[in-house]
Amino acid sequence: MEEYSKDLLRLGIIEAKAGSKESARRYLDRAIYMTQSFDILAEAWFWMGEVLTDPVEKRKALENCLSHDMRHARARRSLAILDGKLKADEVINPDFMPAVSDEMRKSNADRFMCPKCGARMSFAPDGHGLVCDYCSRNQAVGAGAGEAEEKDFIIAMATMRGHGKPLQEQVFHCNGCGAEFILPPNQISSSCAYCDSPHVVSLEKTKDLLAPDGIIPHAFDQKRAIKLLIDWVQGNEIKPEKKVDLPRGLYLPLWTFDVGGAVDYTYEIVKARSKSFKYRELELAREEPVRITDQYPIMVNDLPLPASKKPSSVFLRLIPTFDMQSIKPYDPRFLSNWPAEIYDVPMADASLDARSQAYKKYKDNLPSLINNNNIVHMSSANLVIESFKLNLLPVWMTEIPFGGREHLVLINGQNGVVSSDVFDKMQKEEEGGLMGFLADLLGE
Repeated sequence: MEEYSKDLLRLGIIEAKAGSKESARRYLDRAIYMTQSFDILAEAWFWMGEVLTDPVEKRKALENCLSHDMRHARARRSLAILDGKLKADEVINPDFMPAVSDEMRKSNADRFMCPKCGARMSFAPDGHGLVCDYCSRNQAVGAGAGEAEEKDFIIAMATMRGHGKPLQEQVFHCNGCGAEFILPPNQISSSCAYCDSPHVVSLEKTKDLLAPDGIIPHAFDQKRAIKLLIDWVQGNEIKPEKKVDLPRGLYLPLWTFDVGGAVDYTYEIVKARSKSFKYRELELAREEPVRITDQYPIMVNDLPLPASKKPSSVFLRLIPTFDMQSIKPYDPRFLSNWPAEIYDVPMADASLDARSQAYKKYKDNLPSLINNNNIVHMSSANLVIESFKLNLLPVWMTEIPFGGREHLVLINGQNGVVSSDVFDKMQKEEEGGLMGFLADLLGE
């Protein structure tokens, strides 16, 4: 019966692709009636949604598909188009990815000036709002905004923005003095070189990149950052070989992913089997391994991954020191006088790393979660990325000239924690020497 249902589904898909909607509906309707397989039901209802024209009926078909397979990517994408969350002309063909243009693009930019006197407004490094440089007028930012909203992974992956990274330079027009500027591809905020008015590019309108979803505002100014740097240098007895540049405040991008689904696994248990021999009062017991296949549900919330390659090793050590629960919804006014870097790790690439990290975590811990049974096979086929956020984290950055080269130093702009690669080389040298020689002799 299931083979017959598969044949009906196959014929229905062929008719749907050929444009014969009525014929396709008959085959699909019959397949739905005949089968009890969730996989066939999900696929049949999806294609039923493809051939239906009435929006209400189409929605019912897609929801029926998702009721049998919550991870059905094409149904989620079609439902997003039906709901207006995704435009059909933005959907890309994964087999024919469009080439990225190397031309400069026009970008809309917001300009932040005082509504009272017209002077420049700067973000006060206390996490509360903007302050006019001239008349000290205050403007609250992010008050009562709630939590940063997560984006649907399937919807983003269906568009070029989910796969792209900034390769083009952005041109924006200053509304203050009329000048036009080229903004580097790794930056979304800047100040006009002539009138000093702050500008922030609106990525939602460029259609090239994903806009930030959340942000942790800077909590202190450069004076405090300098003191933290001095204390850290003195506390670690570091003697810079030349003058150290003052810390520069900026925002660095960070992806966070929610991973769900399940890990498929097969494990062995040993069962004792008894065998009696006729004419003898002897009963022998044999132990035979039995293989059992099962699934372990996965739920990883806000798995962080750097969205920038440049300071990634130092930034990676600093990420756990941030309080991710304090992330606020993104507001461009937070960037009024702080440069913010655009991600250069595409969301699609980062999602693969997130999926791999989640799988490794459960792969290492799964034996202890299933009573230490002997696992003979594991699969990540049913592991899925459900949603994601692009966040901006505040840091102060400088370099320490030490040991013959420049070492990157990052200061957490939320709580003042310092991270650097200044000790990496010394640690490697300590791990070498006698211990490294002994390890070589032992073949370790």
